Amino acid sequence: MNISINLIQTLAIAVIFLLIGIAIKNRVKFLRTYFIPTPVIGGLVFALIMLVGHQTSSFSVELDQSLTGTFMIAFFTATGFSFSVKDLKKTGIIGLKLAVLTVMLIGLQNALVPLVAPLVGIEPLLELTMASMSMSGGPGTTGAFGPTLEAMGVENATLVGLSAATYGLVMGSIIGGPVAKLLIRKNKLSSNDTGEEIKLDNADSKNVLNEQSITKSLFIILISMGIGTLLVWLLNKTGFIWPDYVGGLFIAAVARNLFDTLNIQLNIKAINVIGNIALSLFLVLTIMDLEIWSLFNLALPMIISLLIQTVFMIAFAIFVVYRVMGKNYDAAVMSSGMCGVGLGATSNAVANMRAVTEGYGPSPNSMVVLPVIVSVLLSLFNPIIITLFINMLR
Repeated sequence: MNISINLIQTLAIAVIFLLIGIAIKNRVKFLRTYFIPTPVIGGLVFALIMLVGHQTSSFSVELDQSLTGTFMIAFFTATGFSFSVKDLKKTGIIGLKLAVLTVMLIGLQNALVPLVAPLVGIEPLLELTMASMSMSGGPGTTGAFGPTLEAMGVENATLVGLSAATYGLVMGSIIGGPVAKLLIRKNKLSSNDTGEEIKLDNADSKNVLNEQSITKSLFIILISMGIGTLLVWLLNKTGFIWPDYVGGLFIAAVARNLFDTLNIQLNIKAINVIGNIALSLFLVLTIMDLEIWSLFNLALPMIISLLIQTVFMIAFAIFVVYRVMGKNYDAAVMSSGMCGVGLGATSNAVANMRAVTEGYGPSPNSMVVLPVIVSVLLSLFNPIIITLFINMLR
């Protein structure tokens, strides 16, 4: 029995499973400990129900995904407004080093693709979904690029990428603490061995959420999305394939810095609220549409690929991040944070660093600078680097 549902019904079901995801996460400590996103949980519940229907040949559901792409573009456009050159300058040399390391990490994760793909026997573009797309980018970036790759003929790109991203969210939290512990004990570090403290203004705390601020922010996002579609159209004329959300992301970043220059205050809190709502709907809709049964034949190649990425991340944190960041206590804490970034998300990074500082003492610079730098740089440079690799490997 095939059930076809319309757009309104699809959105309603998506919200229901989003609420189911919230309820499950509130009751399962493991999901909270490893920061598994609520939309991922709810979407997987629906996808598992569809798996039962497929395996028993009893039922299937056809969703109307017409608005999924719009929610995706809205989220990344909202993210673009976080890119403030003025704020980045305040992080000084520490911020600059982290910025370089973040871009380097993205590049190296993708550089492993042509080496690992022949080893595990899958095509390079599918292997790319298990590099920075899912490892550093997480479910959001994977869900955005997956359909682009599938349109190019890469089967199961979204499914493989989102599965890898879920693995990363868990593993990124697991390896961060042990990496920091190893560095601290081996080098006999203490919380007194840190650099000069950096302080950033928390402009979000001054923002007010009300009907006017949310409406104004929504209009700004929609206008940026519209202009962004024109930018993507122009970029595609170059012969390179660019995902639809890149235009809105770049336009938003340019607009943010233009507003900063003109001393026009944006309500970043309201923009983030709208972006988070769009992300939740985008992710739950994307994951609800996954055909999990297609993953069975890819299990072994995926395990090998993800283990290689994990070992690389550990080595990068110990031998590169720690050394570049100054070989002190701050550097050890940030190494644990970068494990969360490279295999999960910024939330994993913060959780890793908080766990380390609770055991070994405070590291103000790590907690202040790393989340700001990596979240902004990943949002801006990850799609560019992924796009370059897509066009090189196709």
